[in-house]
Amino acid sequence: MESNIAVVAVIITDYSAVERVNALLHEFRDCVLGRLGIPYKQRNLSVISLVVDAPAEKINGLSGKLGMIEGVKSKVLTAK
Repeated sequence: MESNIAVVAVIITDYSAVERVNALLHEFRDCVLGRLGIPYKQRNLSVISLVVDAPAEKINGLSGKLGMIEGVKSKVLTAK
């Protein structure tokens, strides 16, 4: 299966979701190349950007599972 490089952008607006997000990212740790997390206290949210290397189905699965968590939004940008 072909592997893709992608950036997954995650915005967390509900801090009670942080543990679930971290647990999910731990499950997908094998495809995460890098992670940058920025807490933005003035706006009461956090932003995480992930660089991943995985098949499209796995990347979309990660993003979809993140988006199903209450208070979390996720989008993917894939390199060609």
